[in-house]
Amino acid sequence: MSPVSPLRRHLLQSVLAASGSLALPSLHAAPGPAPLLTRPIPSSGEQIPVIGLGSWITFNVGRDPQARKECQEVMRQFFAGGGRMIDSSPMYGSAQDVIGEAIQAIKPQRLFSADKVWISGGARGVQQIEASRKLWRVPRFDLLQVHNLLSWEEHLKTLLAMKKEGRLRYVGITTSEGRRHGEIEKIMASQPIDFVQVSYNALDREVEQRILPLARERRIGVIANRPFRQGDLTQALAGKPLPGWAADIGCTTWAQALLKFIVSHPAVTCAIPATSSVAHVRENLLAGTGRMPDEALRKRIAQDAERLA
Repeated sequence: MSPVSPLRRHLLQSVLAASGSLALPSLHAAPGPAPLLTRPIPSSGEQIPVIGLGSWITFNVGRDPQARKECQEVMRQFFAGGGRMIDSSPMYGSAQDVIGEAIQAIKPQRLFSADKVWISGGARGVQQIEASRKLWRVPRFDLLQVHNLLSWEEHLKTLLAMKKEGRLRYVGITTSEGRRHGEIEKIMASQPIDFVQVSYNALDREVEQRILPLARERRIGVIANRPFRQGDLTQALAGKPLPGWAADIGCTTWAQALLKFIVSHPAVTCAIPATSSVAHVRENLLAGTGRMPDEALRKRIAQDAERLA
């Protein structure tokens, strides 16, 4: 065998050194945060993260500068963690203006703006929508919903016309606390809506019987509100040890387990827990990552929540 020349030896050493340096990051780099799971909006196929952000009560802070700053930081962390959908309403006091102020400061690249029309009369609805848009400081809304079905016949005509004209991307209806489900079903079956927003959590499961199956059949997205019963459910479970199944799906808190129960239902597009706490928004976003419960575990979560709450 002929001896290796000094030049060839130098080249081989350089290649080996380069190969070693390329391999090191895969061996030693710290893993990044798990990405938020997404679901397709049935009417369009657009992917949206399964954890959104509500604003009922939590963002109704008036002109309090410190409270507004805290809400802004919640939104900043929400977007940093991969969140997109923020939901509000004219019914929510100062929440729309608080959101708009934060949007102006943060300038998020992937906001999905979801608001509502909540007023008697179609003409007044047009005026309210424009007032809401100005409070949000957005050129247009992604989703507008008829809040609690108030004057829904008139408002749906307005929203569907806006969508046709390209001034709105999606149209929906809402209800809360289990009210008017019969009327919700009739609208879902007869109107070309993109979203329905209903209350759904481990204890309030009436929508599983008819509304969620109908949503899948009609290709309507589902937004789940009141995932913690406005905090009552998480408070009732506070201090109760998490069952062994929690570790199997990566949950360290009841809030995460309750959110995973909701967003693992195949008909649910997004859940919108409301919070004014940075720690809680981070906790909630983690529920949209990792392994989700299967149907058997979902039943177990509901049973344990009912037993312990």
